[in-house]
Amino acid sequence: MRILLLNQCFHPDHVATAQHLTDLAVALSEAGHQVTAVAASRGYDNPDIRYPVRETWRGIDIRRIWTPGLGKKAKWRRLVDFGIFWANALRILLLLPRQDVTVCLTSPPLISTLGTVMARLKGGAVVPWVMDLNPDEAVAAGWLKAGGFVERTLTFIQNCSFRRASRIIALDRFMADRLKAKGVREEVIHTDAPWSHDQAVQYDVRARDAFRAEHGLTGKFVVMYSGNHSPCHPLDAVLAAAAEMKSEERLHFLFVGGGSEFKKVQAFAKERALKNITCLPYQPMEKLSGSLSSADLHLVVMGEPFVGIVHPCKIYNILTLGIPFLFIGPDQSHGSDLARRLNDPVHGRVARNGDVSSIVRQIREAMALGTQPVNAAARALGTEFSHGVLCPRLVQVIEQAAAERD
Repeated sequence: MRILLLNQCFHPDHVATAQHLTDLAVALSEAGHQVTAVAASRGYDNPDIRYPVRETWRGIDIRRIWTPGLGKKAKWRRLVDFGIFWANALRILLLLPRQDVTVCLTSPPLISTLGTVMARLKGGAVVPWVMDLNPDEAVAAGWLKAGGFVERTLTFIQNCSFRRASRIIALDRFMADRLKAKGVREEVIHTDAPWSHDQAVQYDVRARDAFRAEHGLTGKFVVMYSGNHSPCHPLDAVLAAAAEMKSEERLHFLFVGGGSEFKKVQAFAKERALKNITCLPYQPMEKLSGSLSSADLHLVVMGEPFVGIVHPCKIYNILTLGIPFLFIGPDQSHGSDLARRLNDPVHGRVARNGDVSSIVRQIREAMALGTQPVNAAARALGTEFSHGVLCPRLVQVIEQAAAERD
């Protein structure tokens, strides 16, 4: 079976969507399918990184698209990059043979529409894997006016694409509800979270100690935010808590990753001369166990307007490691659901967005308890979201979509 994977990011890029799509591609290839991936030739977070235009990796045919790599400093830069990606992706897809299934992620926005158009022209099934919803995200972030001509047009295009899908992968029940509100039939929606990287990430004491020593964190109580820094995950209250706790020498905040808000975190620390904040770039997969294991308390943040639009996928690696976490977000959200399921206020803490005093109190309580042993209940919950459970299930969904289309 021919399967096309369409997304801005793919192997060897390190952002979450690239890693998950790469996992899926490998699983599909190992299942005997002919897999083609179409992605950008530049790094997502660092456009100075360039990848080969064409290569075969683990049996997967990778076609990469040139974009100017204007970056994310202004909206027009993103729009130009997105537009050129779209145009070049269209050219490549027109030249490819008919695909039995096209799996579309959601970067750049509305890319599933391109997969739908190609399927209408050539045949085959379309399966959007909705990592985030746009233009919903742009409206929630205040980048786009709700009800305006542009928003209504983009929403119409998005909904037309989704309603023609053979299957749609929603990441949680809140996203599934949003899709149903858009007119997507319930039987088309398959709800499954993106899996943890448990095949590569495990709690590692030696790697933890080495990572902490490398970055001057030995003897510290480390509070970590690791992953994409974006407006969907507002860090203002966390930064305010760090500023309030700057005199507590044992406490250190570690921000790891990238994204549009990463430089704001760096600027906040620099402007206030906060020595209790360290910022590090995304860590390569071979260092991820040490990086994530080095935390004593992980932070997972979800902005209220973004529930059902984006998903806190970082929480699955944290559960796999069994390290305590503090979820900062609304009560009705996937992160709160998981904290309630864990039913352990030491390992699964909850605070509301903007509640600096609660965040400070929770961190101080965690610091008073010290480094906690790996939590068996958290790891047991994490197995539900493991690669071994969820990736094969998604392969089945894709195969069924193709069979039904035939």
